[in-house]
This record gives sequence, C-alpha cells and structure tokens, in this order.
Amino acid sequence: MADKLQTITLGGGCFWCTEAVFDRVRGITDVESGYTNGQTIQPTYEQICQGDTGHAEVVRLTFDADEISLEEILEIFFHTHDPTTLNRQGNDVGTQYRSGIYYEDPAHGELADAMVRQMSQDKLFGAPITTEVKPLANYSTAEDYHQDYFAKHPGQGYCAMVVGPKVDKFRKTFRKYLKED
Repeated sequence: MADKLQTITLGGGCFWCTEAVFDRVRGITDVESGYTNGQTIQPTYEQICQGDTGHAEVVRLTFDADEISLEEILEIFFHTHDPTTLNRQGNDVGTQYRSGIYYEDPAHGELADAMVRQMSQDKLFGAPITTEVKPLANYSTAEDYHQDYFAKHPGQGYCAMVVGPKVDKFRKTFRKYLKED
C-alpha cells in the first residue's frame, strides 16, 4: 500500500477552501494545510498574512494513485479555484494566495507543466493561467487550528460565505470523485 501513496502540494488561495474540497475526494488519504516556497523558516500564520515571507498557503495531499490519478487531482484543482488571477482568489489578495503546484517527484512537475501548456493553448479559462509549477521547497505544516478548519467551523462567516459554496460547486461538478460517506 505504501508504494501506491504519493504526494502533491497545491496552492489555490486560502488553504481552508482547498482543504475542504480535497477532504471530500476519493483516493485522497490525507490533507494537511501548510506553507511553502518562501524564504522564512517555519513561518507563523501572522507572518504569512503580512505577505513578506514569500510563502503560499497550500495543502499537501497524500493520495492513492490506484484510486485517483494526479491528472484527475489537477483537473479538480484547476476547476475549483481561479488559476488566472495573480496573487489573489476572490477577496483574498497577496502572494500567499497565489495559484501553485509544488512537487517532489519530477514526473509530477512534468505532468503539471504539460497540463498548464495544454489548457493555455486551448484557452480553457479565457485568460492566461498564472499557476506556478515549482519543486516543493521550505514546506512547513500550518498551526493546528488551521487543520480541518471548515469541518470544525462550517458556520463561521468566511466558511459559510466562501468555503461552503466552493465545496458545493465541487460536489455538483465532480460528483464522480466524491468519497462515499
């Protein structure tokens, strides 16, 4: 089983949104909110929010490649956030909210690059894709209170107004990828 498990780290804006979507995807065995690809070692959320650490808010996904492919994961990723807005998702603005795919396996980076090229060529989103594809660097886990945030606080304002609708969109658009309850 362990050799089937792979990881990919994705930045799609606020990690609460991205985590809430991927928590519901079959084949995803673990979702961890964190920070990556910045210069500060072990940054705090407060440092990230200041916007000068260089880190992106991300989720690190562990997935069973026999149940779901990386290509399917990236298809979900690209369609559950806006990959055309630089350093922004909705009202969340700053480099920490950039769209990014961060890989440890070079084959994952090659697949992500190829998908971005094809989607750009097809003009799939009607605007240039700004998603960066880079090797994972300087990753650290976010504070405990960020983990499973939507599951723990579904009625909190941001969760109810932003995260919930994103999860609903995922459920409607990607029904075939939903975990069975």
